[in-house]
Amino acid sequence: MKGFNFILIGPPGSGKGTQAKLLLKKFKKLYYIYLGEIFRSLFKANTDVGERIKKIGESGGLQPEELAVTLWMHEISFKVKKGQGFLLDGSPRKVREAESLYRFLKFLSKVKTSIIFLIDISKKESYKRLAHRVDAATGKAIKRVDDSKKKIDLRWALYEKDTIPAINYIKKYCRVIKINGEQSIEKVFKDILKAIKK
Repeated sequence: MKGFNFILIGPPGSGKGTQAKLLLKKFKKLYYIYLGEIFRSLFKANTDVGERIKKIGESGGLQPEELAVTLWMHEISFKVKKGQGFLLDGSPRKVREAESLYRFLKFLSKVKTSIIFLIDISKKESYKRLAHRVDAATGKAIKRVDDSKKKIDLRWALYEKDTIPAINYIKKYCRVIKINGEQSIEKVFKDILKAIKK
């Protein structure tokens, strides 16, 4: 799958990060861009931007789309080598991000070599998972700052208000494949690989 790009989106708790790790293990040359991690590293920066986005992150809100786009565009522009594929995890979350993603892929002539995976789970499943988040490697419970009931409610409200319209926009122009995320981790990954081979 040389030069192919994969984009992972989905509701809170859908397992995007787990599937990203499996894809990176399978396709070792992919360059990984995880927007959540980039934002979390910015939280620690002693800057005006870092301070402002930390407050947004702690409240459970979505970060400004212009900043999100700037960050992943910068990563792709400077770090992805010629002919190398990338894996973008966690964007687009808003319509303007989806528009920018499509235009950027078009600019790079990568629309046809990019697959967007929508890992879909119900709200009920999402709450169940986020309330009992476990590290796959250690088996220990993980408590993230954005996993409280109130914040999960907010994340779902933002997903329905902003991300679903973004998905509806991008699927007009790019290949979007919906995957049933409520299956086992192995079955979800199997379905992803099956779709890649088509």
